[in-house]
Amino acid sequence: MLSQNERERYSRQIMLFGEGGQERLKNATIIIAGAGGLGSPVSIYLAIAGVGRIILVDKDAVERTNLNRQILHHDRDIGRKKTASAEEKLRAINPEITVEVVDTTIDETNVRELVGDADGIVDAMDNFPTRYLLNRTALEKRIPLFHGAIRGLYGQATTILPGKTACLRCAFPHPPPREVFPVVGVTPGFIGMVQATEVVKYIVGMGELLANRLLLWDGERAVVEEVALERNPSCEVCGGMNQHGDAP
Repeated sequence: MLSQNERERYSRQIMLFGEGGQERLKNATIIIAGAGGLGSPVSIYLAIAGVGRIILVDKDAVERTNLNRQILHHDRDIGRKKTASAEEKLRAINPEITVEVVDTTIDETNVRELVGDADGIVDAMDNFPTRYLLNRTALEKRIPLFHGAIRGLYGQATTILPGKTACLRCAFPHPPPREVFPVVGVTPGFIGMVQATEVVKYIVGMGELLANRLLLWDGERAVVEEVALERNPSCEVCGGMNQHGDAP
């Protein structure tokens, strides 16, 4: 049940999807992989929307070069762990929710335990090896993966539903080369808000998700385009899954 404070805080959202939808947000657990450029806006907007439990995972410390885009972190946070900086800000933004932070690198040894009983995974990473690991874990746990990626003034987003949509390996069979890429803060802001919107829609059960659709943002031209995605029946990760996310 929602408290009176929560009814007041979320009153303008409740007009849209009712107290039942707000209660679903309150009861949801979302893990966000990364507290940087994408993880910042995603976590902020999920916090203010009232997602009841947010788990934020990151290993890095705040650097001055982060500050043009990682809006969870301020000048005074340079040198602090991103998890500590993020936890402080998110709890101040919304004391009604639970914020858990984990200062670690996501890898094969810990990813399943980190995800635990989460209702969804937000991919806010900057490298494809970890993204592929999150993709596989989402499929194994039968929970959605909300993917986002950015470079410069360009970004992309899609929502992966196990057994129903193309997985990340279907869409991107081969990872791009590792690089230190340019980025302007508005780009992860835009894509992060798309990801957060997808999470909210999924939890409350409204609207149309970016399922089998890759949203492409061209900030130079201010144009949004879409690319249709299809499952690869020979995909090494999801090829054998049925529509219920189970292997035959």
